Amino acid sequence: MPDILLLLAAVGYGLAALAYLGLSGLIVASWRRRPQGRPLVFATGLSAAWGAFSALIALGMLPPRLDLAAETVRNGAWLVLLLYVLRLRFDAILPAPLRLVRLFSLTLVTALLIASVYPFIAPDQPVLARWTGNLGLVLLTVMGLVLIEQVCRGTRPEDRWAIKFLCLGVGGLFVYDFYLYTNAALVNAMDAPLWAARGYVAALVTPLIAVSAARNPQWAVPVGLSRSMAFHTASLLVAGMYLVLMAGTAYYLRLFGGGWGAVAQTVFIFAAAMLLVLLMFSSTLRARLRVFLSKHFFSYRYDYREEWLKFTRTLSEGQPGEQMCERAVEALARLLESHGGALWMREGNAGYRRASHWNWPDLQGTEPPDSVFIRWLAGKQWVVDLDEMEVRHDLYRDLQTPAWLRNARDAWLVVPLMLHDELLGFVVLKHSLGNVTFNWEVSDLVKVASRQAAAHLAQMRASNQLMVARQFESFNRTATFVIHDLKNLVAQLSLLLANAEKHRHNPEFQADMLDTVESAVARMNKVLSQLRRGSEAAEVQSVALADVLSDAAASKQAFKVRPALDLPPGSLRVRAERHRLTRAIGHVLQNALEATPPTGHVTVRGFEEAGQAMIEITDTGCGMDDEFIRTRLFQPFFSTKGAGMGIGAYECRETLRALGGNLDVDSTPGRGTRFRLSLPLEKDAPVGVHAA
Repeated sequence: MPDILLLLAAVGYGLAALAYLGLSGLIVASWRRRPQGRPLVFATGLSAAWGAFSALIALGMLPPRLDLAAETVRNGAWLVLLLYVLRLRFDAILPAPLRLVRLFSLTLVTALLIASVYPFIAPDQPVLARWTGNLGLVLLTVMGLVLIEQVCRGTRPEDRWAIKFLCLGVGGLFVYDFYLYTNAALVNAMDAPLWAARGYVAALVTPLIAVSAARNPQWAVPVGLSRSMAFHTASLLVAGMYLVLMAGTAYYLRLFGGGWGAVAQTVFIFAAAMLLVLLMFSSTLRARLRVFLSKHFFSYRYDYREEWLKFTRTLSEGQPGEQMCERAVEALARLLESHGGALWMREGNAGYRRASHWNWPDLQGTEPPDSVFIRWLAGKQWVVDLDEMEVRHDLYRDLQTPAWLRNARDAWLVVPLMLHDELLGFVVLKHSLGNVTFNWEVSDLVKVASRQAAAHLAQMRASNQLMVARQFESFNRTATFVIHDLKNLVAQLSLLLANAEKHRHNPEFQADMLDTVESAVARMNKVLSQLRRGSEAAEVQSVALADVLSDAAASKQAFKVRPALDLPPGSLRVRAERHRLTRAIGHVLQNALEATPPTGHVTVRGFEEAGQAMIEITDTGCGMDDEFIRTRLFQPFFSTKGAGMGIGAYECRETLRALGGNLDVDSTPGRGTRFRLSLPLEKDAPVGVHAA
C-alpha cells in the first residue's frame, strides 16, 4: 500500500477513535440519568479502541494479522447493542427467528476470534487464513444488517424518530463493511483506497448515533415481529448466505483453475448475480417463503391486519366503478398467492356468465340460475376445494360441478360471493404459487373477504343500474314534455275545428285560424328539430321579455278569454332559450285561461323589480288552497284535468330555476291566482347556463 494511503488511513482511523472516545465520554458523563446506556458505551468504547488499533496498524506499529480480532470485537459489540435493544422491546423474550440470529452471531464471533489466532499457529498459509477471515466478516455484517432491519422495520412509525439515526449510522457502517469484505473475499485482496477511507466513514456516523442516543435514553420503544419483518429478514439472510457461497466458489475457481481461473471466476460471478436477481423477482419463491415462515414461526398463518389492508387497497384502486370486477378477482387471488382467477356474476334470467378475469382469459362457461351447482353454492355457502373434492367425495356428495369447470386444468377453489342470502356470483381461482394448504383458517379468511368483495360488486351493480335508470328517466322526461306540447297543440286545433263550422265565413276568425295553424306548425317543427338534435337543451341568448310575452299570448288565441297584455319596455332583456321560455310561460298562461270562466279575465304583465325581470300572470278563476300548492301543484304527472299530463307547472318552475329565476304562487279559492315569475336581468344572468 502506498505511503500516502497509509498516512491517510492512519489519520482517518485516528479521527474515528477520537470521535467514538468523545461519544463514550458523553454517555458516561450522563450515566446516572441513562442507566440503559451500558451496551451503547460498550459498543462506542470498543469502536474507539478499534479505531486506535487500526491507526497503529496503518502506521506499522502493530502487525496486520491482528486486524481480524479487532474487526470481530467491534462488530460483535454493535450486535450486542442491537440484540439488547430488541430484547428490551420484546420484554426480554426474543422470538424464535431472532434467537436463531443471536445463536448464529455468537457462534460466528467465537469462530472469528479463534480464526484470528490461526496465522500465529500456521503462518505458512496466510492466503487461506485471510480469505476465511474475509468470508466470516461478510457473514458478520449480514447479521448486523438483519438486526438493523428488525429494529427499524419493527418500530412504530410514530417512534422511529428516536431510533432512525442509530439505524442509519450503524447500518451505514455494516453496508460499507459488507462491500469492503465481499470485494476482498472475491479477489482475496483488500482494496487499499476503500480500507483507507473507512476510518473517515466511521467518524462521520458518530453524530447520528449521538442524536439517537439523546432521543432514546431507554432504548425501549415498542416493537413487534410482524410477518413482513420475518419475510424481509429471511430474504436478507438467504441473500447474504448466497453471496458468501458465491464468494467461496469464485475463490475456489480462481485458486485452482490454473490459467483459466480468472475467466471462470468472472463468468461465474456474473451468472450467480443474475441468478440471485431472478430468484429475488420470482413470485413462486417469495410465496413459498411466506408460507414457510407462517407455518413454522407463527401460530396463525395470516397477519389479518396487513391482509385486510392489502385487500381493501386492491379493491379501491383506480377510478370508482372502473375494472371493479377484475380488481375483486385480483384481491381474492393475492390473499392465497394465486396467480389467476375469473369471476361469474348473475345477469338476470340469462344465468351466471363470466364478467371478468385476472390472468385467466381462456376459462369460459355459463351456468343456469337453477342448476345443481348454483343451488349447492347458494345453500351451503362453502368455499369449494376442487382438489379435495376429488379425494373426499363424502364432503361433496350432492355437488355436481359443470363440465367447463371440470375441464379447467388449473382450477383450485370456487369462492361464492354472498350478499346476505343471495348468490351474487362466484370466483374460480388458480392453484397457489406458494402451495398454500386449504384449511379452516384459509376458508374463514376467504369467506370474509368474499363478502366484502360481494358488497363492492353489488354497489357497482347498483350504480350501473342507477345510471341506466337516470338515462331512461331523462329520455322519458323528454318524451313527456314532447307529448305535453303535442297535447296542447291538439287541444288548440280541436277547439279551432269545433268553431270552424260556426265561424267559417267570419274574416276575423279566418285570420285567427291561420295564425293559430301557423303557430302550431312552427311549434311542431321546433319540437321535431329538438328531437333530431337528441337533446332538449339549447344555448341561451339575449331575448326581449316583451317579445316572449307576446309570443306566449299569441299561441293562446284559440281560447275564448283573451289575455290582457301589459308589456315591459323593449330594453328589458333576459338571457334564455327563447322557445323554452315561451313554452314555460305559455303553460302557466294556459292554466290560467282554462281556470277562468268566460266572464273572467286574465292579465299578463312584465316589469322590472329589485334588479330582476318580473312576469305576473293573474286570473280570476277558481283558485287553489295552500295545501294543493305546496303538495300537488308542482308534482310531476299529477293533474286535476281528465286529459292532462301534470307537468306544465313543474316544467315552468324547473326552466326558471335553470335560468337562475324562480316561480311563486299566490292563490285564494274562489278568487283567483297570481303567478310571479322572476328572472335575472341580462347583465346578471348565469354565464353559459342552458335551459333544462
